[in-house]
Amino acid sequence: MVSRGDRRPREVAAGVPRVLWVPASVALALVVLPVVGLVVRIDLARVPELLGTSASLNALRLSLVTATVSTALCVVLGVPLAVVLARSTARGVRLLRAVVLLPLVLPPVVGGLALLFLLGRNGMLGYLLDVAAGIRVPFTTSAVVLAQTFVAMPFLVVSLEGALRASGDRYERVAATLGARPWTVFRRVTVPLLLPSLGSGAVLSFARALGEFGATITFAGSLEGVTRTLPVEVYHQAEADVDSAVALSLLLVVVAVLVIVVARPKALEGVRS
Repeated sequence: MVSRGDRRPREVAAGVPRVLWVPASVALALVVLPVVGLVVRIDLARVPELLGTSASLNALRLSLVTATVSTALCVVLGVPLAVVLARSTARGVRLLRAVVLLPLVLPPVVGGLALLFLLGRNGMLGYLLDVAAGIRVPFTTSAVVLAQTFVAMPFLVVSLEGALRASGDRYERVAATLGARPWTVFRRVTVPLLLPSLGSGAVLSFARALGEFGATITFAGSLEGVTRTLPVEVYHQAEADVDSAVALSLLLVVVAVLVIVVARPKALEGVRS
């Protein structure tokens, strides 16, 4: 039995101040009403027909393929980069972190121009690739993948670096003390710590790659079946067939919602056992 002196007061939820509901409702309307406008604008019975055109299917296929490849590149390149940013004590890491996060704040068009002036025929690397190997990157499917990777990789890096910093390096120190080599520590300790954040970060990178427009159209152009992804197809159809543009936009909205549902950590849902 528990004595009266051991009883603790029952926890009571603090609640939300009523004054916050007004700006919160305005913010919610700002996000939801534009999507509602898309739904109201189109005849839903025609959506399968509009999405079934060859141009739409080609854009969807290209977007899924390039976003998948760019996500794989984000994982292969972003995981080591996140570990270096989170664990390295070398000088200049803070500056390196700022450079890595640059695509998050740069307008995508600027990123596309930067890639074009780097890998274009007259660019620093593009000229060498053209002369030495006859490889031309701009306005190809490879250019789409590079543009998507450029804008999407920081999402993965930020997610993984935050997870590593939150978990600390205690387990890695213990493994090193027991004689494990750095590569063994990375494989056996660091990677398992990263797996939950790696899944959500990869999904977010995939979503960002799937929705990329500015860098893609600047660096890769708009060639149907080659570089015209879903967002670029939406832009193209907006000038020719508004209904098709709206249908493709709704498709992207559905994909975005699915990504958010999959990627959002349960800890942020406020669910209590």
